[in-house]
Amino acid sequence: MAEAADFPGMTPSPARRWLRRTGALLAAAPLLAGLVQLPAPAAHAAAQDSAKDASGAGSVAVAVDSLTPSAPTADDTVTVSGTVTNNGKQAVTEAQVDLRVGSPLATRSAVDTTAGRADDLAGADAGAAVGGKYVAEFDRLTPGVAEPFSISVPVAALKLKADGVYPLSVSLSGETSARPWGQVLGVQRTFLPWHPEDAATATRTTVLWPLLSSVHMTAETGSDEQQTPVFLDDDLAKEISPGGRLDQLVSLGKSLDVTWVIDPDLLASVDAMADRYNVQNGLDAPTAGTHQAIAKRWLAELQDAVRGKEVVALPFGDPDLASLAHDGTGVSGSLNQLKAATDVAATTVETVLHTTPSTDFAWPAEGAVDPSIVKVATSAGADKVIARSDSLRETNGLSYTPSAARPIGGGTTAVVADAQLSTAFQGDLTRASTSTLAVQRFLAQSLALSLQTGKQRSIVVAPPRMPSASQAQAMAAAVTALQGGTWSEPQQLAAAASAKPDPAATTRVPAQSQYPSALRKQELPRAAFERMAATQAKLDNFELILTDESRVVTPFGRAINREMATSWRGRPTAARSFRKDVQTYLTTLTSQVKLIQKSETKLSGRSATIPVTVQNNLVQGVDHLVLRLTSTNATRLEIGGEDYSEQRIEVSGGHSTTVKFTTSANVNGKTSVVAQLYTEDGRQYGAPVRFDVRVTEITPTVMLVIGGGVLLLVLAGFRMYTQRKRAAAREAEEDARDGEEAPEEPGTPAVPGDREADETGVRSGADDPVQPSDGTLDTAAESTDPSGTGERVDR
Repeated sequence: MAEAADFPGMTPSPARRWLRRTGALLAAAPLLAGLVQLPAPAAHAAAQDSAKDASGAGSVAVAVDSLTPSAPTADDTVTVSGTVTNNGKQAVTEAQVDLRVGSPLATRSAVDTTAGRADDLAGADAGAAVGGKYVAEFDRLTPGVAEPFSISVPVAALKLKADGVYPLSVSLSGETSARPWGQVLGVQRTFLPWHPEDAATATRTTVLWPLLSSVHMTAETGSDEQQTPVFLDDDLAKEISPGGRLDQLVSLGKSLDVTWVIDPDLLASVDAMADRYNVQNGLDAPTAGTHQAIAKRWLAELQDAVRGKEVVALPFGDPDLASLAHDGTGVSGSLNQLKAATDVAATTVETVLHTTPSTDFAWPAEGAVDPSIVKVATSAGADKVIARSDSLRETNGLSYTPSAARPIGGGTTAVVADAQLSTAFQGDLTRASTSTLAVQRFLAQSLALSLQTGKQRSIVVAPPRMPSASQAQAMAAAVTALQGGTWSEPQQLAAAASAKPDPAATTRVPAQSQYPSALRKQELPRAAFERMAATQAKLDNFELILTDESRVVTPFGRAINREMATSWRGRPTAARSFRKDVQTYLTTLTSQVKLIQKSETKLSGRSATIPVTVQNNLVQGVDHLVLRLTSTNATRLEIGGEDYSEQRIEVSGGHSTTVKFTTSANVNGKTSVVAQLYTEDGRQYGAPVRFDVRVTEITPTVMLVIGGGVLLLVLAGFRMYTQRKRAAAREAEEDARDGEEAPEEPGTPAVPGDREADETGVRSGADDPVQPSDGTLDTAAESTDPSGTGERVDR
């Protein structure tokens, strides 16, 4: 009965409700007492945790999507726009977005510290609130729903005083059903650079604008006269299409005063795409590419963008200098690849962009250097190395950031890019809020750097090597604001490198042991350079026999340069696949010039000729080849009077030629013979062909037997001739006697029809012909002729 009121559909009695409330208060009393005894900081933290718990997921997310102008002046109105999203499970009521301006930050490290706690609720209510009408209010924030806000406030209302970087907090306060009082539930901190007047000594700032991509072209080309190139994929077309990454870099960079840093391989690839090209698709034959118009448009826009601007050309393919220094120098010929990539760089840029680039700058990955990297970077002719300040660190305790140029010995200058400015645009900047924070942080660091000292300095910014489209947009926004600001002025990279170095700045290059391990793990291994060397050796051998070596040397030479690209970092599987494909394709081409296999050859006699056929399935002809035929046992079989013989070979494209070698056998039996092609300088070309030669020698006894047989045949023929001649003479004599008429014997009557048969076999008489089938006459025919002499003549 006592619990009946707690059943569904029944209402608790007033007495029971009073008992429940009293019990809840008594149960909570120890907990409340513990909270009261907490120190002030702990109590504040507990309150913050309670605020997070009250909203379920831990406060309201505040996103600042835009802040304009990025660096205001005295007469400007600052507009802050963004969204607030209730990530909790309970609705927030009486919500309000406020702007709070803190005290100027004294150092660059303070800027980094503030950026590191951009959404930390601790101290969210610090700083003077602008308040008044410069707020955004919401009656209710529903869980999971983003609500936009925008606050515009005159600069005068912000009460900014001395030049400096002011932290700007955008906070949201409100109530929840669990915490029905006002509290800060979310915050986003950013920066407001304040320098309304032109600086007496502006900082000279160089911004590198990198135009690089990953590897797209293969070593393969078509057999047509134009040598139609073959691409790995069509991803490059996506990058240069409207809205693509490279398209964004060109369209954004053309209005900025920046130094263009270009990989000539990118220009060569797009230039090849502007004409007929093919794309691998996993099938037996590549398919025709279709983005010629896009490539032509992009090149035209780039030519216009760099006109009159400083252009730095990296070595072809952007080789990984650190990988080469750490793993490649021990492999013969690796440094020659860097030299070849450097030599072709200027020509490529001049041909495609019609401008003369600088080629005396080297840019290791992430600007990380050590003595071996510097040595390799300068081995191909560069005398300036773009480093970064988090690699070449200051060790002299300077209170300011020194100029970029540092003489590091051997006539080499390290151009040290500022790490904080250069890394401001890393990470995912696809959201407007993260992009805005990156821009404001960049400007804050730049202003804080300028306010360090009144000395004239040259600062370099080296952003990510291959920035994404969103990173490029953030970079462009920051550089636009910087170049339109009052404390910085643009400068070219060559001028920054030649500026007077700060004598107090460090010039010590860190040891190789200090090279970052994370970057070391991304490098190309020694095996990669060994495969490149093997491919180059095969290419050198192949080149010697070609009548038009440029059809092979150029595409394969550039492909080997691409095998060293910095873009392979972090992609070891793709890098190995590319190297293997290059070597496999070269092997396929070299095998088109080959010896035709031979079966066992039989020689009858002491001397004979052995034919050997060379086949050329290439489009072009080959020469400068030597074919050598070698006997493995010169005692049995000599070739050309020696143990081997050689003949020079020339074969037209798509044809074969057969060469004959004279041999002499000393002993009968089987002997192995080896045919091998060589280049004129004595290097083997292709695989040898081994075959057996079986010699059947003719002995003197066999010769006597054969001679005797021939003599008997001759004698027999002579005898037959003599006998026939005698028979012919007798027959002629008999024919002569047949011409005379023989007298008949007396008393012997003539028999009618007694005549020789004619040619038809029919006998004929004087009066009555008799057929061979007729019988013998029973009686003799009467005759009126006189009786003969009776002599019978057999005819």
